[in-house]
Amino acid sequence: MLQIGSLVDGRYKILSEIGHGGMSVVYMAINEKANKTWAVKEVRKDGRMDFNMVRAGLMAEIETLKKLNHPNLPSIVDVIEDQDSFIIVMDYIEGRSLDVILEETGAQSEDNVVEWALQLCDVFGYLHSRTPPIIYRDMKPANVMLKPDGNIMVIDFGTAKTYDVDFGETTGIGTRGYAAPEQYGGLGRTDARTDIYCLGLSMYHMLTNVNPCVTLVTDKSIRAVNPALSRGLDQIIIKCTQDNPDDRYQSCAELMYDLENYQNLEPIYKRKQKSKLVWFVLFLTLSIAMVITGFVFKNMASNTASYTYASKMDEASKTSDYSEKMKIYEECISIPQMTGNPEAYLRLIQTYKENDAVFTQNEANQIEYLVSNNKEELMRDKDAYVNICFEIGKLYWYYYDYGDGSDNQITRGKSSLPWFNDVINNAEPDYENLGMSKAYYNIGVFYRDITTNVTEANDKGKYKPLFDNLSELTDTLASNENESEIVRLELIELSRSALQQYSTKFKQDGVSKDQLLKLYKKLDSTVKSVETSTDKTSQKKDATIKMLPETLTAVEAAYGTTQEGDGV
Repeated sequence: MLQIGSLVDGRYKILSEIGHGGMSVVYMAINEKANKTWAVKEVRKDGRMDFNMVRAGLMAEIETLKKLNHPNLPSIVDVIEDQDSFIIVMDYIEGRSLDVILEETGAQSEDNVVEWALQLCDVFGYLHSRTPPIIYRDMKPANVMLKPDGNIMVIDFGTAKTYDVDFGETTGIGTRGYAAPEQYGGLGRTDARTDIYCLGLSMYHMLTNVNPCVTLVTDKSIRAVNPALSRGLDQIIIKCTQDNPDDRYQSCAELMYDLENYQNLEPIYKRKQKSKLVWFVLFLTLSIAMVITGFVFKNMASNTASYTYASKMDEASKTSDYSEKMKIYEECISIPQMTGNPEAYLRLIQTYKENDAVFTQNEANQIEYLVSNNKEELMRDKDAYVNICFEIGKLYWYYYDYGDGSDNQITRGKSSLPWFNDVINNAEPDYENLGMSKAYYNIGVFYRDITTNVTEANDKGKYKPLFDNLSELTDTLASNENESEIVRLELIELSRSALQQYSTKFKQDGVSKDQLLKLYKKLDSTVKSVETSTDKTSQKKDATIKMLPETLTAVEAAYGTTQEGDGV
């Protein structure tokens, strides 16, 4: 057992114990040189359980987390194994688990539960979009940490599983009470809908304070426990927790949309119920006539849809109200027969930029839902779909704001990876932005993996491709006066930062000093030529210019100053 005050691997000073289980103890530790706090999980090999089995579970959790990058997921930074113990160093998460909060304060408010559920939908949507998809399979309040800033973190990936087409039925995985039927008794395979079921039961627990691990829950209606609760949320949770996966929400994006609009579901639901019988009789009576006149109706519907679409698009272009503009474009996309038209998607993307030059989490949820929900129709015109993906990728790369006040371009670049990957996988060889998409994707992958590569001493040869990709984007975009000032300045700063941080690494990978100085001079002249129109971009420009001398010093220090042909 680790001692308070001891050093692990000569770097991590143990400060205090913060949790323990049957074979493991979790400590808070600090790397004093980096002034960074970490969580250190020690698993002793002298426990009562089979350590080889435990180790296999730990390695599965580690390998899963290493591949992920999401603001609501912890990162693994170090793995240390000796003859007595197995130690994992990971992000320290300040806060309390939701099960502790339930024990201390009871049932939670609808607003809080919906906010947490939306964040969880975003996490699981990210996991399910991996290749292959990752199914978490153990969603419950105990595995969710609430941080002081109101954001949540999902922990404990010991039961996560990639969705393999050859993987058979799943039995005995998860926590009874929260687990979906297919997780027990050989009733089928786990997939994305399994996590949706578990999330539904977790929402039930948080809203009612009825613990499904303790009390057998057969009626999933929260209103059966508390009639004052929302009918809309009641319908959402009942749909999440259907025994048949086909009757549940089929994706987290679909669930997220209803959660964002749960207050509107009750009247809609009532109207649907009242109109069912009327519509059934009406359709039965008109069925013969519709068959005869179907072709005519189809053309009329198509013409009506086109007219309505054009009218609404014109209305959106004339309004100056941002919220109204977003609403109208979403209505355009929702018009039957027009969901595959790319124009409204692209105008919506442009609206995000023009509003405040910030791509928010709510805006990200909206565009991701619209594109994923209508992907089949959009894919009928692959060129249009590819162009939408490229523009969304750039939105994440240059404008995304997590809402925590940070301005981390590298993190935003990682978030754009799935969209640029879709471009690469679906674009024709002559697509004009294919080269840029590959450059964006490769840079994002570099920053996603570099910490792990450095830790494993596997980073040699990774820096020359980074330099080549940055140079390509700089030549293509940074010097393009028709490109937006934000895009140009963000790209210039990314390249400048890489020059300063990785000068020595570039040299080791065979990049010459003349090549670095050429890129440096390009950045120096280009940033000074960018005309800014806002205080934000003006400050960004000034900050980059201020850092240029330090960047040049870093290059000179890496290569020396006496080589013939060098100089600025």
